[in-house]
Amino acid sequence: MPAARPLIRFAMAGAALAALSACTSMVQEILPGTPLATAEARYGRPNFGCTRPDGSRRVLWTQQPLGQYAWGTDLTADDRVVRLEEILTDEHFARLREGVWTADRVRCEFGPPATIRDVGLPSVREQVWAYRYRQDRVWNSLMFVYMGRDGDKVTRFHPGPDPMYDDDKFPMW
Repeated sequence: MPAARPLIRFAMAGAALAALSACTSMVQEILPGTPLATAEARYGRPNFGCTRPDGSRRVLWTQQPLGQYAWGTDLTADDRVVRLEEILTDEHFARLREGVWTADRVRCEFGPPATIRDVGLPSVREQVWAYRYRQDRVWNSLMFVYMGRDGDKVTRFHPGPDPMYDDDKFPMW
């Protein structure tokens, strides 16, 4: 069976490419001003939504906790798409550098994380949210978002490898 491993990886790469092209088409097909009902008819109901402090609504289609893609948009008062965008990307995570990010703001912008864990020694323990994504649109990664000791606001963030894709831990055969 080890000889079949390259074929399986090739098939998985093809499936990933197909999924990525579907990602692109969602952003291209759901243009600003599209009614939310049209987006739902095409891609299903968003599986996460929130209300921003200014009263506007945001909806997300997310594949977390196991998938690596998510798309989000703010909605106008009459439930029309403002701008649909892929949100689990290095460029989108870079927004965490701007201003203060509370736990509610992070959840509203990126959706629920794949995991939430406490890390560190007791004296410096922090809550870390991890989002599965494709770093540089290539690498199976997690974006680690540190939420401080109380889990209430972002202190730092960085990408790292996703152990779910480590062949030693999860062999194909």
